[in-house]
Amino acid sequence: MKILILSTFASTGGAAIAANRLMRALNANGAEATMLCRRNLRLPLWKEKWGGVPFLLERLKIWLANGMSGRNLFAVDIACCGDDVTSTKAFKDADVIHLHWVNQGFISIRTLQRIVNSGKRIVWTMHDQWPMTGICHYSEECTRYEKGCGHCPLLKDCGADDLSRSVFLKKQRIYSGGRITFVTCSEWLGRMARASMLARGQKVVAIPNPIDTTVFHHIPRNEARTMTGLPAQGTLILFGCQKVTDKRKGLDYLISALGELDSITVVLVGGNAEATRALMPQGVHTVCAGQVSSADTMAALYAAADAFVTPSLQDNLPNTIMEAMAVGTPCVGFNVGGIPEMIDHKVNGYVARYRDAHDLAQGIRYVTDTANAARLATAAREKVTEQYSERSVAERYMAVYRDGDGNDGHI
Repeated sequence: MKILILSTFASTGGAAIAANRLMRALNANGAEATMLCRRNLRLPLWKEKWGGVPFLLERLKIWLANGMSGRNLFAVDIACCGDDVTSTKAFKDADVIHLHWVNQGFISIRTLQRIVNSGKRIVWTMHDQWPMTGICHYSEECTRYEKGCGHCPLLKDCGADDLSRSVFLKKQRIYSGGRITFVTCSEWLGRMARASMLARGQKVVAIPNPIDTTVFHHIPRNEARTMTGLPAQGTLILFGCQKVTDKRKGLDYLISALGELDSITVVLVGGNAEATRALMPQGVHTVCAGQVSSADTMAALYAAADAFVTPSLQDNLPNTIMEAMAVGTPCVGFNVGGIPEMIDHKVNGYVARYRDAHDLAQGIRYVTDTANAARLATAAREKVTEQYSERSVAERYMAVYRDGDGNDGHI
C-alpha cells in the first residue's frame, strides 16, 4: 500500500514532526509511505520558506476582509491559493492521500476539490480545528462552526456572509462530494469535529500521534544535566514550545506560578526565549536554551528537568508532553483540550484547574516532591510505551487505510 502524506512543512512545528514520525512508523510496519511538502516540490527557496505569492495573496485577502487590520492575521487561513499536488507523480502513484497540516499557501480549496475528485482514499489528520471550521485553527469559545460559521469573532466588522461563512460553504460542497476519514489526535478535538456541520456523512476517529521511544527514552537525570550543561543541583522545570511568547501557550500563567515557588530554575526552549528572561519573578533563575532542532538534545533537556510544565490555554495532543513522559519526566498542565487525556492526575503528572496559576504552582510542587518523583516517572514512561508507540499507532492507521476505521472511537 502506497501512502502519500501531505504537509506544508517538512519538519517545522508539532504537526510536521508528528507527520514525520507517522511516516517512519508506517514504513517500519509494512507500508510504503512518502511525504510531499512545500520543500520537495522543488520550489524557489523564497517560496519554499514563506509560501511565496500564494501565501502573500492569502494574507492580503485576510487583511482586507479584516478591515485592513493585522489582528488575527495568522489565526485564520482561507486556502485561496496553493500548489497543485495532484499533478505530481507521487500523488498519481499513491493509493492513499493522507493530509496533515496543509495551510499557509500549500493546499488550496481548489486543490482539495481535485484531491476529492481523484477517487483515492483520503485520510486527514486534524492537528487543529481548521478542517472542521470556516477559517480558524482554534475556535476558543466560539461554536459557530457547528452551524456554518459567519459573524466570525476573529474578523473585524464581520457579518453573516463573511469570509468564514464563504470558506465554510466551499468546504461543505467538497466534503459532501467525497468520502474523507478525519483523524483527531485527541478525543477532545474529536468531540468538536463531530459537532461541526462539516462532519456530516464523514467518519471521525481518534488516534494519537506516535513517538520514537528509541530517541525519547530514559536518561539518568545527573547524566542528562551533564550532557546539557545545566546545573547539577537544584530543582529544574522545563517550558518549551515553538514560540514561548505565544499567548495560547500560557506564559503569563507560568510566570504567576513561579512567583509562588522558591529556589527553582526554569529552562526555556523555543523562539523568543531570551526575551522572556526579564519577565521572570525575582529570585527565579532562568536558562534560555533557544531553538532546539536536535531530537537527541531535546530528549536530554527533558530528562534533565524535574518537571515539564505546559500551561497551554488550548491545545490538541502536544508532542512535548508525550516526549517528556517518554523520558520519565512528569508533566504539569491545565485541564484543557487533549492534555488531561495524556496526563493522569497525580498518577504520572498533575492536571491543574484551568487558568489557575496557584494550582499550577501546586502541581509543580507535587511532581517535584521527592516522595512522588520516582512513582510518577515510572508511570509516565509506561503510559507512553503502551499507548503512543510507533507500532501501535501505525497499526491503527493501517486499519483506517484499509477499511476506514482505526479504533473503537477512543484513544
